Amino acid sequence: MPRLIETETDDRIELGDLIEALETGGFDPEDEESIVAFGPALRALSNNRRFLGDLIIEELKQNCSGQRRKNQYTPQVFVLHGSSGKYLIRANFWPAETDSVVVNSGKDPFFYELPHDHNFSFLTVGHHGPGYWSDYYEYDYERTVGYSGEKVDLRFVERSRLDPGKVLLYRRHRDVHRQLPPDALSISLNILALSPASEFRHQYLFDIERSEIVKVGNPSSLESLVLLAGHCGGEEGRALVTDFADHHPSDRIRFAAVRAQAALASSADDRISVYEAAIGSDSPYVREMAAQEARRLEAVRPWLESVPAA
Repeated sequence: MPRLIETETDDRIELGDLIEALETGGFDPEDEESIVAFGPALRALSNNRRFLGDLIIEELKQNCSGQRRKNQYTPQVFVLHGSSGKYLIRANFWPAETDSVVVNSGKDPFFYELPHDHNFSFLTVGHHGPGYWSDYYEYDYERTVGYSGEKVDLRFVERSRLDPGKVLLYRRHRDVHRQLPPDALSISLNILALSPASEFRHQYLFDIERSEIVKVGNPSSLESLVLLAGHCGGEEGRALVTDFADHHPSDRIRFAAVRAQAALASSADDRISVYEAAIGSDSPYVREMAAQEARRLEAVRPWLESVPAA
C-alpha cells in the first residue's frame, strides 16, 4: 500500500512557501526519498486552513480563467501550481455517494470503484473532511507486459481511509487502489512527481475479481498522430513511422507505429506480414500486441479477401 509518511507538525505555511521549497530544495521526481522529504511541507500547507478557500474565491471572481488556462484534469481537480515539468500541486475534491454531483453524474468521473495504479509517484494529505476510503493492492510492474486481459498478481493489503493530516506516498507502478466515496465531502492535497517520461509510462485499470488488466488508462495523443503521419505525411511521414516503430522509447508508441505501418499495407497478407515481423521485437508489449493482431487478421482473412478493392 502507499507509504505512510510520519509528519506530526503544527507548522503552517503558505502555498508560495511550498513552491519555493520545491524549487530550491532539490526535489527529484525520480527519487523516492527526495519526494518523501517534502511530506512535512505538504502537511504544513494543509495545516493552513484558509489558503485553499481564499484561492477558490479569487478564482471564482476571475470566472475560473486560471483553471481554464492551466487545468487539464477533470472538474474535481483544482490546480494550485504547475512547474517546468518536475512537479504539480493540486487539490482534489471527493464528494460523498449521496452528494448530488455523484447522484447525477455517477461514480466514474471521480474514479470511484475503478481500481488503478499511477504512472507517476505523488504525495497526498487529507486536508478537509473525513477522507476517501481505498482498498489497497500491490503488484509487480516489472513482470507485467501491459495488454488488456493479462493476468496480474494483485495482492490485497488493506482497506483504510485518508484521514485528516495523514500523508501518504503513492508509488508509481506499485500501489493499486480502488477508491470508495468518503462519508462526507473531502479534499486532498497532492504533490505530483512528474518527468518528461511520465506520459509514456502506462497507467493501468484493473479488474480485481478477475485479477487482470482491463486497459491502459492514459492513452496518448501521439498514438493517433503517428497513424495520421503515415497516411498524410508522405515519404517523410512514413519514414518517421518506421523510425518510431524501431526506436521510440515508449512501447505503446512503438506499437502504434507498427499499426500505422500495417494500415498502409495494400493487402491482408501484407498487413499480417507487418505484425509477424513485429513479433520479433525486443519489446514484450510489442511482441504480444503484434501477435494478437496477427491472429485477429488471420481469423477474418476470408472476409477481408472478399471485400472488393476500392
